[in-house]
Amino acid sequence: MKSWYLLYCKPRHEVRAQQNLALQDVESYLPMITQLKTVRNKKQMVTSPLFPSYLFIYFDPQIISVSKIHNTRGANRIVGCREEMTPIDDRIISALKIRIQDYVPQEEKSLTKGDKVKFVDGPFKDLEAIFDENNPDKRCHVLFNIMGQQKRILVDFTNLQAISKNDQVV
Repeated sequence: MKSWYLLYCKPRHEVRAQQNLALQDVESYLPMITQLKTVRNKKQMVTSPLFPSYLFIYFDPQIISVSKIHNTRGANRIVGCREEMTPIDDRIISALKIRIQDYVPQEEKSLTKGDKVKFVDGPFKDLEAIFDENNPDKRCHVLFNIMGQQKRILVDFTNLQAISKNDQVV
């Protein structure tokens, strides 16, 4: 009986595996997501796999052999395939398709050095700081007054909110 299975692919070969599986009449689903990322100091909308190195495949192991799937270019192995393969419920794949379709990428907050910010979450909630610089992985440095001294700390970017010149939260 046909079911969905999770296929682990070679790194950055999900599309290649998907194309080669299509030539073997194996249906597949590669959830892709578009995000705003900084590439070579420029902000660009980049589409990439939601689950890097993974591909959902829909086939009947009684008709298409597992070794044929494993030997497909770009593919590595079916996840959970030792003695028994673990099928994925169709409702999970359907829900994933709906969520990917409804996803709208959010723009990064644009803060410049010297902007006043307020913590909206975390241990410093409701305290103010001065934005210093961005770091990778959605973190940034802020200048924070602690016990009369200004310290530079690394915080999660999502915990900050810009404050306008009139001291009102933007």
